[in-house]
Amino acid sequence: MKAYRLIIAALVASLFTCSCTAWLEVENPTAQPIEEYFTTEEHLTEALVAAYDPLEWTDWSCGQYNPINILFEILGDNVWVGGSDRTDMKIWHDAADFDAHPVDCIASVWTEAYSGVKRCNDCIQYIGWVKGLPEEKAKTIEAQCLVLRCFYYSWIWKLWGSAVYYDTNLLPPYVGDQFSADEMYEKIITDLQKAIDLKALPMKWSGDEIGKVGTATAYMLYAELAMYQNDAQRLPKALEYMKEIITSGQFSLNPDYAELWTEEGEWCSETIFDINYKSENQERSYDWTMGAGGTWIPQLISPNNYSADGYRGGWGFCPVRTKTVNMFADNDARKAATCFHATSSYNVRYQDTGYFLEKYVAKDAYHGDTGASDCAFGNNIRYYRYAETLLNAAELVIAGYGTGESEKWLNEVHQRSIPGEKIEATLENIKTERHLEFVGEGKRYFDLVRWGDAAKVLVAEDDENFTVASDKGRMGNWTEAHKYLPIPLSEIDASNNTLKQNPAYL
Repeated sequence: MKAYRLIIAALVASLFTCSCTAWLEVENPTAQPIEEYFTTEEHLTEALVAAYDPLEWTDWSCGQYNPINILFEILGDNVWVGGSDRTDMKIWHDAADFDAHPVDCIASVWTEAYSGVKRCNDCIQYIGWVKGLPEEKAKTIEAQCLVLRCFYYSWIWKLWGSAVYYDTNLLPPYVGDQFSADEMYEKIITDLQKAIDLKALPMKWSGDEIGKVGTATAYMLYAELAMYQNDAQRLPKALEYMKEIITSGQFSLNPDYAELWTEEGEWCSETIFDINYKSENQERSYDWTMGAGGTWIPQLISPNNYSADGYRGGWGFCPVRTKTVNMFADNDARKAATCFHATSSYNVRYQDTGYFLEKYVAKDAYHGDTGASDCAFGNNIRYYRYAETLLNAAELVIAGYGTGESEKWLNEVHQRSIPGEKIEATLENIKTERHLEFVGEGKRYFDLVRWGDAAKVLVAEDDENFTVASDKGRMGNWTEAHKYLPIPLSEIDASNNTLKQNPAYL
């Protein structure tokens, strides 16, 4: 079933420009002061909807294509960047080579995430303006905003490390305190714990409320943060949260792995949180990238000028690496569901291997008939799935952060795709299972970093099976200094140099 679409009302859809500070200067679209407007439950709900909206923007906004799952993916070792050559989406090629630069770099997610933070802060402020608002409703809205705010901050923390953190919107000249990566982590996870402790959200929303963050979403974010930080003090709590999701009985693996990536598989029993897009009556376009509707992701990552058997063509980015295809056993159901082999003719582009991401490849069945064609795809970004809950729990038990049925949890995931085959619950097997399970979902890079494997895996390399033999693969090596991206110079300039650059890019 397609999720309830959070459509932002015109009164709160103040379109942000993409400079550092312009999005903080919101023009009132009515003559009514906001102190008077946001005094009803209806208008408070509009503000809450507005807080969700930036989740959708990363695929194309602020002049850049950076869909959050694909952006995370290109930093790892599952896909090549592709495109026409190394100057096509140069910011992606530079990031994948660990040779990014502060001037021409990945910048849009920074603005989009802080836009989300600003809107969450607004909504929390407005709660106190609504007279007679039931306490339970107030807590539910506050908890959603807190989880969303942490979600946006998690993007900033994982990509840039050191950044500005604030829980009340900044005033002119819009300059806040910059915190180290460790300090950012502490602030985010403390804020998230506050949201959890409100006990105001259901484990899982249902009906028209599907699409909202629930307790399970907060638990998954908590585990993601603590595991990436390798926070030994909080990892036992993360395991407790994973076990709560498991024992809640509200989630289960979808029996058919391939069906997860169809419209019928959206918001199924396995879904914990998706970033939702819709192809029906979609309004997004190049002129209104922040409108309601579909996504550009399939257009970005599909073979160029391709049309066969219900598949559509795209721009040829993110061809799947040959070694990624080859790591799957032939009897693993995930292989065909992950790796699309383009067997009909298409325009071969840079770093082509003949394989693309089946999970998000462009298909007629997912494409709408309204709005801009390039972004009329209704594919949700699958962000947290129950399979990750099970693998998180198994890993945390193996690592010694508590007790549990690690082998059972691991094999639930493994045997869904390879029925009857049982594997031992070891860290190496869990690493392999995560790799097989989450190709194209943006997990791999952060797994390699937190496991201490990035320096030996993310190295300069070519693919022996490029369609054009002269194409080049990754041209740089990962180092701890390049764990984070460069903070965009435009943001540093806008802060009057109070924002300090990550040391590797000075």
